[in-house]
Formats: sequence, C-alpha cells, structure tokens
Amino acid sequence: MHWLGGGRRIEVPCTVEIEQTAESLHAHVTLDGGLLIAPGDEVTVHDAPTSVPYGERIVVRRQATVVRAGAVERLWTRIAGHFELTELYEVSFSERTRL
Repeated sequence: MHWLGGGRRIEVPCTVEIEQTAESLHAHVTLDGGLLIAPGDEVTVHDAPTSVPYGERIVVRRQATVVRAGAVERLWTRIAGHFELTELYEVSFSERTRL
C-alpha cells in the first residue's frame, strides 16, 4: 500500500497508436473512460507493440493497469519534476571568437 491512499489498481482498456513515417515518429496511449493520470501514477500497457516498420502506422486495442500514487509520492514527483524541468532551461552564451 502506498503512502496516504495510493496503490489502488485500476484495469482499463486502451488504444495504442504507433507511427514511424516521414511525417511523424510517435507512440500514443489513450485510456478509455476518460481516466486521468496524475503525477506519480504508473501505467502499464499489457502486450503492446514496441515498434513498427518504417513507413507504417498501427493502431491496436490493449488492456492497461493504472496504479494510483499516494499523496507523498505525488508531492515527491511534482518536486522532482520541477528540478528536472529547470535543467532544460540551462543555456550557455559565449562571445564570438575565431579559432
């Protein structure tokens, strides 16, 4: 059991879309029933394909398990996510020099 109410498991059908074409390279999972995922929640898609040949797009139906995070895990995930995001902001500027 996760801290303060977490650990609840929810089984839900989902749609997995994977595309690898000249126009797009992506993988999307859409959970049925409008189930919202919050920080710290874990989603496992069962028997999902992991790749598609170049030039193709596949859409398959699968089953997913969502494990809800507890209050402490949610808070920790938000804090850790903030610090990881700020690493993306690190930019370096240097004067133009000739080699």
